[in-house]
Parts: sequence; C-alpha cells; structure tokens
Amino acid sequence: MTKERRGFLIWRYAAFFFLISFVVTSSFLLFFHSMNIDYSILAQNALFTFGNIFLLSLLCCLIEWVVRKVTVDRPVKRIREATGRMRSGDFSARIDTGKFTVASEDFSRIAEDFNLMAEELSNTTTLRTDFVSNVSHELKTPLAVIRNYAKMLQSDGLTDGQRTEYAQNIDKATQRMTALITNILKMNKLENQQISPKVQEYDLTEQVAECLLAFDDALEEKQIDLQCDMDERILVNADPELLTLVWNNLLSNAVKFTPEGGAIQVTVRPEKEWAVVSVADTGCGMDKETGKRIFDKFYQGDTSHATEGNGLGLALVKRVVDLTEGQISVQSEVGKGSTFTVSIRRSAA
Repeated sequence: MTKERRGFLIWRYAAFFFLISFVVTSSFLLFFHSMNIDYSILAQNALFTFGNIFLLSLLCCLIEWVVRKVTVDRPVKRIREATGRMRSGDFSARIDTGKFTVASEDFSRIAEDFNLMAEELSNTTTLRTDFVSNVSHELKTPLAVIRNYAKMLQSDGLTDGQRTEYAQNIDKATQRMTALITNILKMNKLENQQISPKVQEYDLTEQVAECLLAFDDALEEKQIDLQCDMDERILVNADPELLTLVWNNLLSNAVKFTPEGGAIQVTVRPEKEWAVVSVADTGCGMDKETGKRIFDKFYQGDTSHATEGNGLGLALVKRVVDLTEGQISVQSEVGKGSTFTVSIRRSAA
C-alpha cells in the first residue's frame, strides 16, 4: 500500500470519527439539557461512550471501504486493464459488463461505450491494413508493367511498331494508376464530407442517355446488344455531377463483364415518388457472398485481379447514392449476369 493510500484511509477514518462524535455529542447535550444528572455518573460513562464512538466509526469506515471496493475500485480496475491493453495495441480488449453490480450501473454504461469504441477502432485498423494492402497490390501491377516495357524500349533493333506498342502499354498502365489515385481521392472526400451535393432539378433520362453515348465504341467493339427502355422525361432533384459518376461506373462494369455478343439492358422509369434506373447485363454474374460485399472498398469478386479495376467503383457508387438519400440494390446469379437498380427521389414537379 502506498503512502498516499494509507494517508487517504486515515483521513477517511478521521472524517467518520469526527462526524459521528459531533452527532452523538450533540444528541447527548440535547437529551440531558433539561435533566438533573450527577456529573460523576456522566464522567463514568464518558469513556464507554468514547469507545462506542470509536468502534462505530471504525465499522462505518469498513462498510464504506467494502462498498467502495465492490462498486468503484473493481469496475475501475477492469476498465483500466482494458484501456491498458488498448493502449498497447490490443484492439480485441473488451470489458465484461456482466460482472458489474446494480450499484455500478454507471460504470457498466462506461464499459458498454468502451466496447463500442474498441469495436470501431478494431474495424478502422482492419480497414487501414486492408487499404494499405490493396493499394500496394493495385499499384504494384501497373508499376511492374511500366518498368518492364521501359526496359524493353531501351533494347536495340526494335521496330517502330514495337516501340509504339510498348509505349501504348505504358500509357495504359499509367491510366490505371491515375484512375486508382483519382478514385481514392474522391472516396476520401466523400467519406469526409468534403464534397457537398449541389442539388438542382434536371432530366434524369437525358443524363443516362448522354452517359450511354460515351460507351458506343466499347459496345460496338464487343458487339454487345444494347436495349433501352426509358421514359421520355423524368425530373429529379440531385447533384448531376455525382450521379454521372454512378451511371458511368455501372455502365462500365456492365460492358466489362459482358462477353462478346452479350446484351445490356438499361431502363429508366418512374415508380411513385422514385425514379428507378436499372442496368442489367448477361455477364458472368456473382455468388451471394460476393453480392453481399460488392459495395465494400477494394473488394473484388475476381480475387486474381485478372480483370481491370480497383474495387473502388461500386464503393463510390454506394456512397454517392447514400449522399443523395437514394437506394441501390443488386440481383445476380453466377453465369446469368447481374442487375443493379438505383432509386432516386423524383422532383415534386
């Protein structure tokens, strides 16, 4: 026991002693004030009364110590042990709230808050680790391509066609890196609310049609049959720049995963207070487990990373739809394709 602790216990006992002495003395004075009692009798019982006060003070001090030990010291010790583990980097530290008594209800609430905080920190640490791992993987591939083709360009005897081909491959790799970094910056701004939606009323059908025009060459190259079913005019109140990001990502994925000779169907229709945009393809599809995680950052159903992409496109889509207070869902079956459905609130007009 430390010197400070012993001093505190002595002070606490003294406080009880003086308090009870004052109460008992005051009570006796009031009781014997109007009574004629021999002073010698009072003197004989004074020592006995003092002993009673001493023992009563000691008893109260012990009771208070036990109560404090159970309701304060033990909960504080558990919380300090957990925070110590957390400080040393063990984010799995948790406090068992079932060990707290009814008298320690406030500490139980603190423990619950601590457990929630620990859970959030654990998730954040996992996300940070995954982020570093995924970014490293995504940057490693294009960097390796750039390095290899740069070395090959230094070789003697290359034809003009070979030099052009190598330069084009380097350009594609740099474009992939640029897209990754751009998406990371966009995601960071969206998650930190550095991008505020600039809401305005506009025609959603016209916007989706304009996005489709950008994929004409890719659709023709893979001979994909594009089927459109869009209402003539559907007005929405939203940020057109952010929603353009949504349609471009969904259409890009549909084109990427649809094989040559496949089909893509795009529909834009009103449903009560919603404007519903659907993008369906006849691509490879995905299983239920992939469908549950498809909107997670850096998650790719193709674990080999053989297809182009960095796993941020659909995460950006989900974040934008959430900012727009809309809804997004996906239906998919392996070998039969996927259908992404986005609902945006229509304009009151």
